[in-house]
Amino acid sequence: MDDYPTRKDQAPALLYRKDPTVWGEAASGPMDAATLDSYDAKGYLQFESLITRDELESFRAELTRLSSDDELKKDERVVVERASDEVRSVFEVHKISPVFADLVRDPRLVDRARQILGSDVYIHQSRVNYKPGFSGTDFFWHSDFETWHAEDGMPRMRAVSISIALTDNYEHNGSLMIMPGSHKTFVSCVGETPDDHYRASLKKQEIGTPDQSSLSILADQHGIDVLTGPAGGAVMFDSNCMHGSNGNITPFPRSNVFIVYNSVENTCEAPFAASKPRPYFLGAQDFTPVK
Repeated sequence: MDDYPTRKDQAPALLYRKDPTVWGEAASGPMDAATLDSYDAKGYLQFESLITRDELESFRAELTRLSSDDELKKDERVVVERASDEVRSVFEVHKISPVFADLVRDPRLVDRARQILGSDVYIHQSRVNYKPGFSGTDFFWHSDFETWHAEDGMPRMRAVSISIALTDNYEHNGSLMIMPGSHKTFVSCVGETPDDHYRASLKKQEIGTPDQSSLSILADQHGIDVLTGPAGGAVMFDSNCMHGSNGNITPFPRSNVFIVYNSVENTCEAPFAASKPRPYFLGAQDFTPVK
C-alpha cells in the first residue's frame, strides 16, 4: 500500500499527511519544546546565524573553487544553467570537497536532524546551489518528498533538509519561499516519469511539479513566507514543504549549501513511480549513519 501515490492518476489530488513531522523529543537534542512545536506547525525553522564568519569565508572560497574547475564541469554531478555554461548545482558535494565533508558531520547540523527525525541519520543528498547575479534561474514550486518518493523510493516523510546561506538573502535575489504548514498536505502529481528523467529535471523540472489549482489552494490556506536573512544563517525544513524560488535578475548572487538527512529507519527501496532509481549522487544508496 502506497500512502502517497503520485504520477499514477490522470488528475492531481491533495492527500493528508500520514507521518509525524517531529519524531524526537526536546530532551533528545539542542532544540527546546517551543522550537519543535514551531517546526511541527510551520514545517521549517530559520536560524539567523549557524556558522561563524571564518567558516563562511572558507565555504565561499570553496564555492568559488568548485565553480571555476573546468575539469569538474565534465562530471555528471555538476549541473549548468540551461542558457549558459555557468554552474547551477554541484551534487554529492560532501564527497567532492573535504571542506563540505566536514560540514555535513558537524554536530550543529547532525544533532538537530537526529532530534527532528528521532533516530540516527544518513546523508540522502548534498549539493551547493549557485544563483548568480543577472542569470540565476528559478526553481519552480515543488515538494522534495514527491520526487524522493517517486524516483528514489523514499517510503515515509522522515527526512529533513538544511540550507545554509553563503550569501545574503534578499526578497529580490531569489530567496527561498515556503508555504508554512503545507508540509501537512501531499500533492499527488500527474504525468508518468520518463526514463532518466533526472537529466532534464535538474535543469528544469516539469514532471512531478504540482498543478496550479493545488498550489492556489495551498497558498490561500497557508500564505507564502519569503526567507530572507544574512549569510551564515540557515533554514531547516521538512521534506514535504511546498517551496521554490524566483530567478535572480539582480547583481547580487544567492548561493547556499544544501544537505538532506534521512532517518536510517526510512531507507530508500524501489521507486514508487519510476522504472529505476536515480543515480547515487541524487539519492544515496549508502545508508551508513553519520558519525
